[in-house]
This record gives sequence, structure tokens and C-alpha cells, in this order.
Amino acid sequence: MLRRLFSCFAVLGLSFAAMVPALAQMPAPPEVAARAYLLLDVTSGQVLAAKDPDQPVEPASLTKLMTAYLVFDALKAGKIHLTQTFGVSERAWKMPGSRMFIDPKMQVPVEDLIKGMIVQSGNDATVALAEGVAGSVERFVQLMNEQAKALGMSATSYRNVEGLTEAGHTTTARDLATLATRLMADFPQYVPYYAIQRYRYPGTPAANDTNRNLLLFRDPSVDGLKTGHTSAAGYCLVATARRQVPGLGEGAQGQRRLLSILLGASSENARAAESQKLLNWGYTAFDAVRLIPAGQPVATPRIWKGKADQVRLGRAEGVVVSVPAGEGARLKSEVVRPDPLVAPLVKGQSVGSLRVTSSSGAVVAEIPLTVLETVEESGIFGRAWDAIRLWIQ
Repeated sequence: MLRRLFSCFAVLGLSFAAMVPALAQMPAPPEVAARAYLLLDVTSGQVLAAKDPDQPVEPASLTKLMTAYLVFDALKAGKIHLTQTFGVSERAWKMPGSRMFIDPKMQVPVEDLIKGMIVQSGNDATVALAEGVAGSVERFVQLMNEQAKALGMSATSYRNVEGLTEAGHTTTARDLATLATRLMADFPQYVPYYAIQRYRYPGTPAANDTNRNLLLFRDPSVDGLKTGHTSAAGYCLVATARRQVPGLGEGAQGQRRLLSILLGASSENARAAESQKLLNWGYTAFDAVRLIPAGQPVATPRIWKGKADQVRLGRAEGVVVSVPAGEGARLKSEVVRPDPLVAPLVKGQSVGSLRVTSSSGAVVAEIPLTVLETVEESGIFGRAWDAIRLWIQ
């Protein structure tokens, strides 16, 4: 049985009175010239707009987001190091398309290969990294598909590491949003590579040293991520921006991150302009409202057979929701959880959710709640006494 606990918060001036006007309808997104797109509010976890987000598409060099994910994971695990050097195979040297212009006479540091893959979109650098991490491109592609499955990217299938057109090499806007979000969350120390505007490895031509993500030069709030282009895929861009938002808090707590996935635009300028349009619309059409500050409980319900009488439920990062601009004061909040709660409960364990609705009952967001502090099981006599009390209830 689920007990619904209504929360009567007055956090950040929000009103949860019963008699308030209904929440406004979702704002209509702008016209976006692309085959498919998705705009995600990373801070709240809500999709703000989408067009054909589950349509299979060629990812082109957006493939390199997964290549980078595995390289970053190897760095984090200590399997490779930034200063370590990798050789350049004949296969890497002869890769067509965008290149870093490295050759088999070179031993290139991993960090430089990462910059070559991200900033220059070098297919040669990408193959060199794949071979250095996994021993072969084929083994690395296998790891890419395994990682996609682990991340829940059910509509994605990789056939190569760099993104050149190949039968069966497909993904979707939704899966790309999942990948980009997890990459930023799992490897924040490496995300700054995506904001580098220019890079060239010493001794190589300077003609290809400029990041193709034009938004890095146009919008100071944009700090990544990756472009892609083939004749079949069109012009693609995964872009992310982080802007300070009044009312969310100070410093990093007050920053709101949006992520746009744009696939199949007609030109390099078009993909930048349409992505910028989506990001700007997301920031102006929606407000980010912090319902609960970081680390504070949403609810402290009774727990049975535990060393404590109550358990703190919430989210370590707090609770933020995106709502149509000006509608933040028209929300209601409801905690939905199992009852009874019985120890032990471990910190980080998922228990129930916070359902945020308009006064008309329309669900704005459903946010999973976790245990903020571990509650251990009590001794044998405490458990026996609570068992009797539960039986009586």
C-alpha cells in the first residue's frame, strides 16, 4: 500500500494552496530546421522539447562521445595515463575524413590524442586511442556496444569508433542525450576538453586546428560538446550550456545546464544557429525552481526495526524542476512511498518519489527520492517489539 504524504512547503516562496490557477500549458518550441532534435534540462532531468527523438539516425562524429567515454573511464580506472604515449598504426594514419595529421613515426601522448579527437575531430587520433586502450578497433567497438547497453542506450548500435558511414551504425537523439549527460556526470574532470577552441599537435599542419562547434565562439555559456557531419547524417551538434539563474542559489548551486541534440541540419552555420535557438528558448520559456536545497530532506517518515525512529528521504543535489516561465508559484508537491518502511535502509537507496503537479493534477515531474543517511537494523529485542507493534497496526 502506498501512503501519500502531502508536503506543505514554503520553500523559495512557492505556494501550495489548493485553490490556485492551473499550470499553463507547455510552451510551444520554436521551428527548428533539423531532422530530429531534443532539448534536455540537465539540472532538472526534464525533456523540454523534442522532435522524432527515437528516430534512428547516423551519428557521424558524435560517435566520438562514446569513444571518449571509454577513454575517460580507462583514465579514471588508472588503466592508462594522460602522459602515456601511444603509437600511430598504419590504420590510424590512413583514416579518411577529419584528421589530426599524426603518422607512424610519432609516439603521441594520450592527452594530445584526446584533444585531437575532440577539438579536431581527428579520425586518426580516435583510432589510435581505441587501439591503445583495447588493443584493436574491433575490440573497442565491442566495448562501445557493451557500454551503450549498460547506459540504457537501447536504440544505439556501433560499427566503428569514429563515425564514418557504415551499415548498422545508428543511434537516436534520446540515446545521445543519455550518453552526453552521463559523460558529463561521470567524468567532470575531463569535460573542459570540449571547451577548447583551438588545438594543433606540434609538427602537424595548422589548417585543421579550430573546433567546429561554432557556439564556443558565439556564446560564452556554451562549454561543449561535439559536432558531426557526413553526407548521410547531415550536420549534427550536441551542445551544452551552463548559465547562472537567479533564485537557484549561489555559485555552482545556482547554475542551470541545458543540453541540445540537433541532428541533420543543412550546414555548419545552420546547426549552430538552430542549436542556439533551442538553448535560448529553453532558458527563456522555462524557469528552474528549486523545491528543496541540496542535502535537505523532502520527508522524514517513520521507520520500523531500525536504530533510528525516522529516515531522511531526499536527493543529495536537492530537487529542481523546470516549469513554464512565471508558473513556479502554482505547484503542489506530494511524496509517494512504500509503507511501512523497515530497516535496514542504506544511504543512496531509492525509496519512493516526489511527484510535482499543477493544481489541476497534471504531473510536472516525478523525481526519485533516495535515503540521505543509512539506518541500520536494531537489535533483536527492538526488532521483536516493532514486529508486535506492526502486527497490532
